[in-house]
Amino acid sequence: MDCGLASSTSTGKVAGMTRKPSGELRRGWTTGACATAATKAALMGLWGDFPDRVSITLPKGEVPEFEVVEPCKGEGWAQAAIVKDAGDDPDVTHGATIIVRVAKSDSGVVFKAGEGVGTVTKAGLPIGVGEAAINPVPRAMMDEVVAEMASEFGQSPDIEITVSIPNGETIAVKTWNPRLGIVGGLSVLGTTGIVRPFSCAAWIASIHRGIDVARAGGLTHVAGCTGNMSEKAVQKFYGLADHAMLDMGDFVGGMIKYMRRNPVARLTIGGGIGKLTKLAQGAVDLHSGRSQVDFERLAQWADNPAVAKANTALEAYETAGPDLGVLIAGKAAEQAGAMFGEGAPQIDVVMIDRAGKIIAQVGP
Repeated sequence: MDCGLASSTSTGKVAGMTRKPSGELRRGWTTGACATAATKAALMGLWGDFPDRVSITLPKGEVPEFEVVEPCKGEGWAQAAIVKDAGDDPDVTHGATIIVRVAKSDSGVVFKAGEGVGTVTKAGLPIGVGEAAINPVPRAMMDEVVAEMASEFGQSPDIEITVSIPNGETIAVKTWNPRLGIVGGLSVLGTTGIVRPFSCAAWIASIHRGIDVARAGGLTHVAGCTGNMSEKAVQKFYGLADHAMLDMGDFVGGMIKYMRRNPVARLTIGGGIGKLTKLAQGAVDLHSGRSQVDFERLAQWADNPAVAKANTALEAYETAGPDLGVLIAGKAAEQAGAMFGEGAPQIDVVMIDRAGKIIAQVGP
């Protein structure tokens, strides 16, 4: 019997979408966990009968169960799929179908990128150039499943695993993969197998990979920006390459912490006046729910009591005038330097207005 890839998939959520339900948030499962479950179901079908449901053991001992969909097999191969459930996290791959086809290999476990799964093209990632973008922990989980199933069925553990995600190449445009040099689709990710709702971990991990890729490419100047508008302005102003741009978002502290151990000679930080004011006042997380502007302190900096009555940093800027923007940018650069401590890189700060125009810049 032959069977192709699923004709379509629902991504459920898209990048930037907020979907925060009331009550306790429900956790979900990573792409790597889904691929591991699909691998186990496919091996069971290859050597016996396909299960309706399959369970796997995650790195920290949890044993989730998954519904198996689209099982099919042919001469010397079998495949099965799992529909990813990311719980209540706004995950762009929620609802995607993770398909795994298994077949005999010449030696050991071999990983292949099928439709919608990317291939690594730049150094600096934990997977070598030319390899399928399947991260080390999912690979280890699938290795373990192959060994377990081969032992149970009395078969050789020499297996080729091809992971496919229909529509993955389209979904990947909404991720950091193109910038990191992963072409052709999504990455198979996960370190614990669990997606925790609204976790910062995945975002910060992507910042880390961006720094790794920039360093491996020999870049000496990178930029971390709070959003798309500031990123475009900074990239154009300095003429930086795509892979020099780090998707910092609100996590300036996470970016700097990693750069302390993995240095780059020059760092530009870009953003709007609100987030840069919070950085200037010592915040390491710039999210509105986790840090706020101190307007009394801002009024002291501006030597203008009226600033204390402002409702937003932008209103404070409009009250005090352009010099306040330069002052804030300078203090933000000082705070970033203090976070680095000894051996801080050369630091620039670029501030933009709501239209994306640069209104303050400090540094070389």
